[in-house]
Amino acid sequence: MRGMFRNIITPKVTEELSFKDKEFERLGLHLKKRIDRIFGRSLAIREVDTGSDNSPEIELVSLTTPYYDVERFGVSFVASPRHADVLAVTGPVTRNMALALKKTYDATPEPKLVIAIGDDACDGGIFKGSYAVLGGVDKVLPVDLKIPGDPPSPREILKGLLALMRKIDRRSR
Repeated sequence: MRGMFRNIITPKVTEELSFKDKEFERLGLHLKKRIDRIFGRSLAIREVDTGSDNSPEIELVSLTTPYYDVERFGVSFVASPRHADVLAVTGPVTRNMALALKKTYDATPEPKLVIAIGDDACDGGIFKGSYAVLGGVDKVLPVDLKIPGDPPSPREILKGLLALMRKIDRRSR
């Protein structure tokens, strides 16, 4: 019994988690200001995998971990294209996924922003020229921004989102 009570009344000793990536923090705060100005709420992203090797998805998931925590900057990932502002497409567009990608795009409300994430989504990458691949996302949908990389890092993805917000801001002026 003593051991059980000792665990209850003894204060826990934990290490303070401090975010050490100052550039990411600076970019994120700048992104938050732009998102607030443009949308007046969070930016909702729907990720669509059209034939990826899953490395870009791993980096996108990293953005949602406690280390990066992009939700604090007003960026959230949604399960339905009907709730999305942005489609983040990963992988080359395979022939089998072209129709699904078009339908997802059609289900997305305006402004229907599209980001190609990773080399494969930008131009087909290592799958370019394959009989099973149409090419990059721009072969099927209008692409607003390409974020190259194999895969791009969370920092590069955040920089890409910031570049997209700047582009939208310039358009609206």
